[in-house]
Amino acid sequence: MTRDLRSDLRGATGPGPRRELRRDLYTVVGAALLVLTAALVGVAIKRSKDVLHVGWPPLYANWLPHVGPGTPAALTVAVAVVAYGPAVAVRLPWRSLLLASWATATAWTFSLALVDGWHRGIARRLTTRYEYLQVIDRFHDIPATLRDFTNHILLHSPEQWPPHVAGHPPAATLTFVLLDRIGLGGGAWAGVWVIAVGATTAVAVLVTARALADEALARRAAPFLALAPAAVWMGTSADGYFAAVAAWFVALLALAVTTRTTRRSGPAALGAGLLFGLICYLSYGLTLFAVIGTGVLVLGWSRLRALPFLFAGVAVVPLAFTLAGFEWWEAYHLLVERYYQGAGGFRPYGYWVWANLACTVLVVGPATVAGLRRSVAVLVRERGRLWPREGSLPVRIMSRHTPEVRLALLVFVACLALLVADLSGMSKAETERIWLPFAAWLLAAGAFLPRRRAWLAAQAAVALLLNHLLLTGW
Repeated sequence: MTRDLRSDLRGATGPGPRRELRRDLYTVVGAALLVLTAALVGVAIKRSKDVLHVGWPPLYANWLPHVGPGTPAALTVAVAVVAYGPAVAVRLPWRSLLLASWATATAWTFSLALVDGWHRGIARRLTTRYEYLQVIDRFHDIPATLRDFTNHILLHSPEQWPPHVAGHPPAATLTFVLLDRIGLGGGAWAGVWVIAVGATTAVAVLVTARALADEALARRAAPFLALAPAAVWMGTSADGYFAAVAAWFVALLALAVTTRTTRRSGPAALGAGLLFGLICYLSYGLTLFAVIGTGVLVLGWSRLRALPFLFAGVAVVPLAFTLAGFEWWEAYHLLVERYYQGAGGFRPYGYWVWANLACTVLVVGPATVAGLRRSVAVLVRERGRLWPREGSLPVRIMSRHTPEVRLALLVFVACLALLVADLSGMSKAETERIWLPFAAWLLAAGAFLPRRRAWLAAQAAVALLLNHLLLTGW
């Protein structure tokens, strides 16, 4: 038994730890009741008048118990991570841990997707009438298509875009156009791309946690990032790819603001700026990553050195698209109009504003719920030292606070961005995929948990049950 596991067992005994464990379990039960309430109320609404437009509320899915070729692989990955993940995460060299986390997340996502079979689970997911691959041949002249993009957003406009193309800026569709141009066309390659790139989200979160908190906490979080219920939707929703790009923006920014030399912080900040500009043209809602980016800037000590490079990078992608003829703000306003022309116009805000949170519970799993409770407890315990006595903004948080506080603050700003997205009303339903970029950061709260094997088993059970009992829409 490793020293880390022995300390976990010692930390899980005694009156204080037992009390904390009970509080964790009470929080998880409360979250489960939220999911149950959302399901029962959703079923009642559907029976009265189906304005939810989902098959199994609150998820965009249908009840269909099934097994598939991915079932044995998914069970094998789950058992291996539960049994060996915490110990291996402590022992592996850091770079090997990053590679192992990506490989495990990839295997976990692939195996869950293959529960639905190769064609239904991977090869056809991005080829339906809602998806990006439906319009690849309309981008034969990319500059001309970008200039004309906004003319096809509204319903009933000439040759209107499919829902996902209209609902996102053109960089999302251009990704698959460029894959097609280099010989990786079709749904199979698109699905493999989304899964392989999306799995790097776990690596980016680990890099960020190590930079802003410390390596020990990042190592504790690694198994939870690799074995997340979110993998059910990471393969093969394009939002899994968006999550990776957004995560690497945060990771590069964290490296930039924690590096003391311009030689290293400058390129990292420039790369972060480029990726932030890109995510704004992958999904309108990912502009909320400015909230998480601001949190990272506050946590870092080299932010003044990094800011000029960051702003220079941020300008590149918007400038390129604007010069090509695509107007972001015009497209966004047209999207809002189209949103309310379609499902957004009849899906009730009063239900989804809290049912979306029930979806998030299923995406992040019970371990993350318990970890979020513990992260809040860390911030409450340290609240007196979070702000200087003179009442000014926090300064030098990196040196003034423990790694646990810094990680808890990172999780907090991710929760804040997610709540802003929720209250906006622009994400009524389907948030199990739309909010994947935000949910990835909540998973890091698993680092605060003792008895990690038990919590990992709970995570795996939720993912396996969801994928085998439901046929998800993504």
